[in-house]
Amino acid sequence: MGIEVGLIFKIAGVGIVIAFINTLLEQINKKEYSQWVTLFGFIYILFMVAQILDQLFTKIKSVFLFQ
Repeated sequence: MGIEVGLIFKIAGVGIVIAFINTLLEQINKKEYSQWVTLFGFIYILFMVAQILDQLFTKIKSVFLFQ
């Protein structure tokens, strides 16, 4: 019916890994790298969400026969 649970866990996993790397880099005084890692993680998750939205709009178009 909804989004696959595995996809939600994948997004959460990426967030946890990015948070860990971010904390590690900030502790060794590499704040610039920490910001870049956070930005790349955000962009990666944004692309994943964009794919989900594309699937949603495709399903909506098929329901209303807007092919």
